Amino acid sequence: MQREPTEKEIRLVIAASSAGTIFEWYDFFIYGTLAGLIGAAFFPSDNETLQVLLVWAGFAVGFGFRPLGAILFGFLGDRLGRKYTFLVTVTLMGIATAGVGLIPSAASIGLAAPIIVICLRILQGLALGGEYGGAAIYVAEHAPPEKRGFYTSFIQASVVGGFVLSIIVVIACRALIPADDFAAWGWRIPFLLSIVLLGISLWMRLKLSESPVFQAMKAAGETSANPFKESLTYPGNPKRIFVALFGITGILTTIWYTAFFSGLSFLRGPMRVEEGIVEWMLLIAGTISMSFYVIVGKWSDRVGRKKPIIIGAIASLVLLFPIFWGMGALANPGLNQSADAAPVTVSGAACEYDPFAEVQTSACGRVLQDLTALGVPYAIDGTSSATIVSVGGAANDYGALADTDRRASIQGWLEGAGYNFERQTPPLFSILGIIGLLLVCGMLSALTYGSVAALLCEMFPARIRYSSMSIPYHIGAGYLGGFLPLIAGYIVAMTGNVYSGLWYTIAIVAFGLVVAWWGIPDGPPKDFKDAHG
Repeated sequence: MQREPTEKEIRLVIAASSAGTIFEWYDFFIYGTLAGLIGAAFFPSDNETLQVLLVWAGFAVGFGFRPLGAILFGFLGDRLGRKYTFLVTVTLMGIATAGVGLIPSAASIGLAAPIIVICLRILQGLALGGEYGGAAIYVAEHAPPEKRGFYTSFIQASVVGGFVLSIIVVIACRALIPADDFAAWGWRIPFLLSIVLLGISLWMRLKLSESPVFQAMKAAGETSANPFKESLTYPGNPKRIFVALFGITGILTTIWYTAFFSGLSFLRGPMRVEEGIVEWMLLIAGTISMSFYVIVGKWSDRVGRKKPIIIGAIASLVLLFPIFWGMGALANPGLNQSADAAPVTVSGAACEYDPFAEVQTSACGRVLQDLTALGVPYAIDGTSSATIVSVGGAANDYGALADTDRRASIQGWLEGAGYNFERQTPPLFSILGIIGLLLVCGMLSALTYGSVAALLCEMFPARIRYSSMSIPYHIGAGYLGGFLPLIAGYIVAMTGNVYSGLWYTIAIVAFGLVVAWWGIPDGPPKDFKDAHG
């Protein structure tokens, strides 16, 4: 007979699982938090946009391998147990993250540097593919049904906690290490810290016992012989996997990365806000937002898992553009004013921009590259073959410039028309407003994410639960979410509009909303055996 865990055991389960999740996501997010310095160290390029896209491509590669990690560790989790599987994942993640801090720069070892970084990102992706499912299931299988949303919500909050911890460590390092030294070598310390976090996480998780649900299945000889195959063939599972992929994960992951990573890169990049100020704003907003996930998880125990997700998805479709417009207006009002007062129009032969090209093939393409790097919106006039940059109606002949002067000349033309490219320090009122808008983003994320661990555990049978929930979750999070910074950055580069990348999130969420409305069970929460027989 399955023994009910005590309150003390449940508290230890939540603490150890949440701490491990925080540390593991810290390992993954520190790469994105330090994206600019990583680009300079491992992906240097004369095309600044290409350098940024290469960093996000490396970020995406890790996510791309999450589904493979979900299959591998899902198989082990359903066959060998929940506890030992996520001991392996957290160890693999810690070692791979510390490795990034030890790689010599591209200036020292050339192409080998980015190749090694990509390999370590692959290991991180494999590890993360096994982590979330293990931690979520482990907590869910210890929790009483009436508190499952509340207890598992700490896992969702811990994902934000990993992001917050990465910012705390970066802020501390910046405070203790001179700026030039931090850019040269100090950025490696947050990666090396992963070894310490790994030790703490292993110490905590080794104190845990196996999940009571898995123990009961193993004692009864009911574990699956081939969890991956059975996940795809179990009656009704293909529909449930489809819903979990698009109607649950597609929504939550695109909103999450838009709220936190797009917010981070938007403020630091085109809005040109001082990096330290951006980090403090994200730290405050992220820390407060962690409580939202717990509130939503607890709420879902009363109203069901579907309602918060539907409300969050609809609200996101309505609010995302206004939120980012508002942040832009508060962070750098002069940019919008300059763009309105002195709009930029570019003309020239073969006026096309390839963000992935090291060198643009046309003069007009090089103009578009520079304007994109400066975060300045532009329009293209296809009526002239001469390469002309018109700023507020004043025509400037780009073709007459020496190639070495082009970037400085374009910036000079823009500054002469009122554009300001200095790093911005918004006034306190504006900073508080931006934090408020980031908190709205955090609430949207919490509504679509806070109840998800409980929902996914309830959707699938226990014998194949690790595999069945991990596979769609990590395909969705890995590809729909992990590639978001890269795809959104590409859209922005191609359109010249810093807000256009949000259309990717809108499209995924809109489709996911339809799937969620159709496929997520209505009413109070139900265990798999109660909901499906």
